[in-house]
Amino acid sequence: MADCLAAVVTGVDQPLEIQRVPLPELEPGAMLARVEAATLCGTDVHRWHGSDAGIMPYIPGHETAMSIVEMNGPRWDNLGEPLKVGDKIISCYPSCGHCYYCTVAMQSNVCPQRISYGHQRVDQFPYVLGGCAEYHYVPPHGEIVRIPEEVPLAQAASSACALRTVLHGFERLGPVLPHETVVVQGAGPLGLYAVTAARDHGAARVLVIGAPEGRLQVARELGADDTLNIDEALDPADRKAWVLDQTGGRGPDIVIQVAATAAIPEGLDFIRRGGRYVSIGAGGGDATIPAGIFMAKHVNVIGVYTTQGRHYHQALQFLASKQKQYPFERILSGTYSLDQTSEAMEAMASFSIVKPVILPNAA
Repeated sequence: MADCLAAVVTGVDQPLEIQRVPLPELEPGAMLARVEAATLCGTDVHRWHGSDAGIMPYIPGHETAMSIVEMNGPRWDNLGEPLKVGDKIISCYPSCGHCYYCTVAMQSNVCPQRISYGHQRVDQFPYVLGGCAEYHYVPPHGEIVRIPEEVPLAQAASSACALRTVLHGFERLGPVLPHETVVVQGAGPLGLYAVTAARDHGAARVLVIGAPEGRLQVARELGADDTLNIDEALDPADRKAWVLDQTGGRGPDIVIQVAATAAIPEGLDFIRRGGRYVSIGAGGGDATIPAGIFMAKHVNVIGVYTTQGRHYHQALQFLASKQKQYPFERILSGTYSLDQTSEAMEAMASFSIVKPVILPNAA
């Protein structure tokens, strides 16, 4: 097996090309895995739109459920159990393990040498570092998490970015108290997972501001108490009035931003004095924030940049333990073969679906 099929981004907003891509020689400790399911997220769409055109050509997809087909030496999962061919896994982003951020700060998510998936050039070793391919290279460093049997593979794939990042945000946020109201800015996959996390952390009320209506319907099914469609409430003043009306005029205790950086000023405007603001969503350009807002409102602003290995484990365990409580399958809307990856990207870009599932090895 010298190569495999992959969907490759070769130009901004251009249809993806199905190409034969070489498979690398495995470094000591590396593995080759068969892609069982890959899900796409907003970052994949942003890159396709040209947010980082210098990476082309590349294989998109950084949310990937895999099964091991080849190993060059022993590897262990994050619980210390030996891995073997056939195991179904999620591969965490590898960091160097020896820099200041990895060893002193204990913040491997900001390691300068960290390798992430879904935007590495396909014409350079190790070639297959994206989910929209038949096979995926698993580098020798980085934690490996086994997928629990009770978690469907497509759900497991979505946990490898959207859910684990949301759980990292809630870890940084700290306790959600039983009297607190949470507003979620955004109704995409991150926002929908944030609804389940806020509900599960014990929030008194969970409100969602986003669009389109189909995604807001899913948010309500997942536990949102009320939603506001931004396609109908175009004026920020109207949105603020809705939030204040829902929160006794004070504003919410907690705001989770999972839309875009452009939403930050609005969320900081309607959050209550002394509230906590968690910013996860990226893109959307620069945001201007009045300098006095941090002192005058006593707001705690928390930034979240991707995750560490434990968050992958937490995400899979969350899915495994909450299958009967939340209809996670509603976040996944549409299954596509490898040669339909362009259609999946277009559907997500147009907001006609929530999160597409790519099955590169579907018969």
